[in-house]
Amino acid sequence: MKPKGLAAFAVAALAMAPLAAFAQAPTPPNPPLAPESVPAQTLPVPYADISPAMQAFIARPLNPAWNDQWKTGAEARAFADKQAAGVVPGIPGMLSRLHVAMTSTTMGGVHVYVLTPDSIPPENKDKVLIHVHGGCYVLFPGESGATEGIMMAGFAHYKVISVDYRMPPEAYFPAAVDDAVSVYKEVLKTTPAKNVAFFGTSAGGALTLEMVLRARQDGLSVPGAIAPGTPMSDVTKTGDSFYTNEKVDNVLVSRNGFCDAATVIYAHGHDLSDPLLSPVYGDMHGFPPTILTTGTRDLLLSNTVRVHRKLLRSGVPAILEVFEGESHAQYQFDDTVPETAEAFTEIGAFFGQYLGH
Repeated sequence: MKPKGLAAFAVAALAMAPLAAFAQAPTPPNPPLAPESVPAQTLPVPYADISPAMQAFIARPLNPAWNDQWKTGAEARAFADKQAAGVVPGIPGMLSRLHVAMTSTTMGGVHVYVLTPDSIPPENKDKVLIHVHGGCYVLFPGESGATEGIMMAGFAHYKVISVDYRMPPEAYFPAAVDDAVSVYKEVLKTTPAKNVAFFGTSAGGALTLEMVLRARQDGLSVPGAIAPGTPMSDVTKTGDSFYTNEKVDNVLVSRNGFCDAATVIYAHGHDLSDPLLSPVYGDMHGFPPTILTTGTRDLLLSNTVRVHRKLLRSGVPAILEVFEGESHAQYQFDDTVPETAEAFTEIGAFFGQYLGH
């Protein structure tokens, strides 16, 4: 239902307000409260209600690159290219297993991959999902960034447009959100906003939120629904799980690890509390219905929980899905793992509940 009268005026006023007005960096208590000291613990791999394949991910040692401290965009890209070379050869098999076709093209001057499942049910034929990949704003260039989009197309049976946004060293903040919103503007030429959803994980989860903030700033209608997966919603490293899951999360591992270094490169000296870098500080009134996904060992569990709580406080329908034992983004590491099918099927069903209305 569209707001009327004063409510409509308030929504319009918020849409035109500068995003910087909503940036509110947290203020710690003064004097600071005493921290809690926790003794070293041994964490067994959980097994109840978890597939053996996911247990294997949970049992992995810490990411060997967790403390890579890149200083430049060129250093990050060198790592990203090497990583992508290991991902791309597996994409044809994934496309075949999930019955998805992939084509490369440009939309609004931005390189994208169009992912089309072999079978799209009638109720999804007029819907479009826009995918923004993760990778701390510097990883997964080209095809390597499309894997999550392939999974969504295959499991949820929607057409997906995966945005190959510019990254360092070619471009820095706000290039990623600029490119994503450019694609959205192009999609809106043929598809009403109510039939469009945004989704992505990690940096892609943050970009999903940032796209809504930027779309509103640009006077665009917000999409029908969004799915920010374990979003990097606060890159100022504020949040309880940055401490409780330090070196428990075997993917990101530490708040001071490679992902922090990468984000600093992308930010290029910009204020990290800007809502287009830390969207948890943006105004979320009027956001579309949202489904968020994380895990109990995720370093960004608090980033995800805080967004969920802020959405609820802003009157937005929001669902929080938390997977047992999973570290950062492990629900989308392998399309053959049962939890992966479960996660994307649930997100697809959520989109089906809200898109088109």
